Amino acid sequence: RLSAVLRPKVDAAWNLHELTAGLDLSAFVLFSSAAGVFGGAGQANYAAANTFLDALAAHRRAQGLAATSLAWGLWAEAGGMGGALNSEEVSRLGRGGVNALTAAEGLTLFDAASATERPLLVPVKLDLAALRAQAGSGMLPPLLSGLVRTPARRSAGGATAPGTDGGAELRERLSGLAPAARDEALLELVCAYVAGVLGFAGPEAVDPARSFNEVGFDSLTAVELRNRLGAATGVRLPATLVFDYPTPTALVEYLRDELWQDGAAAVPPLLAELERLEKTLVTSTPDAAGRDRITERLQALLTAWNTAGDEAEAAADPDGAQVAEALESATDDDLFDFIGKEFGIS
Repeated sequence: RLSAVLRPKVDAAWNLHELTAGLDLSAFVLFSSAAGVFGGAGQANYAAANTFLDALAAHRRAQGLAATSLAWGLWAEAGGMGGALNSEEVSRLGRGGVNALTAAEGLTLFDAASATERPLLVPVKLDLAALRAQAGSGMLPPLLSGLVRTPARRSAGGATAPGTDGGAELRERLSGLAPAARDEALLELVCAYVAGVLGFAGPEAVDPARSFNEVGFDSLTAVELRNRLGAATGVRLPATLVFDYPTPTALVEYLRDELWQDGAAAVPPLLAELERLEKTLVTSTPDAAGRDRITERLQALLTAWNTAGDEAEAAADPDGAQVAEALESATDDDLFDFIGKEFGIS
């Protein structure tokens, strides 16, 4: 599948480049795709082929040859690459901020591109209102961040922008709630994102008991939901999320367990907290008395941590705790006698 999609564009463009390299061309125009610029789930082969065209244009320009690569967005005309898209897929593109170009708009952009000296242009019809909505929810692709304001505010359900510790903020916001209220808030978060991905009017339109398959999820929307929830919660979520936890209710149970982890799974969040504390300590400049107070507090914390660990270990292995206590007070002769008896050499 990779070869079938990549080869026609790559071979055709490279052959044309080699066959015309000695000619004084006034134009060498490559029809690329925005998929190569933005990337896209399920389009690795197509994106790679078009990225090659963009790179070839830059290569030719560096050699002093004519070249322009146009990374087109969606066209409204029937047929072509967009002809295979159904209404749901077109709607998903619209929610992502990309609208379809009419033939007149496409020709106007082609003429404008021909008048420039740039090797790569991206003629795409962007919906700035949709991009602003993405910015508000923290899901705007960094590539488009210069086109709209990106307010630092929460989205529906309290999501945070990618790159921030959404899990820590979400845990802090929910930690004061009773377990039932906490689950209800998580369910609202999940339903808000499900509604956003599928284009529903709001979270109230999502039935928590209906499976994701029933309401129209496919592999692409499943990945989109996974990415959005991952940014909001700070949890590394599996690509098979909606298949492993097939309803919003089941997904809430999974997220609850991941956000409030116990045992070994809790180590990464604790280390992250320590890292933040370390950054604060090394950049702060308290006076000598302040440093002494902070040092005393840290030492007390470390002592409490070690004591809690010893008590937990003793509770888990009382015999081992007794042995450790005996070894702590044993003399050298006691130790050698213990070893001899243990290995049958005394």
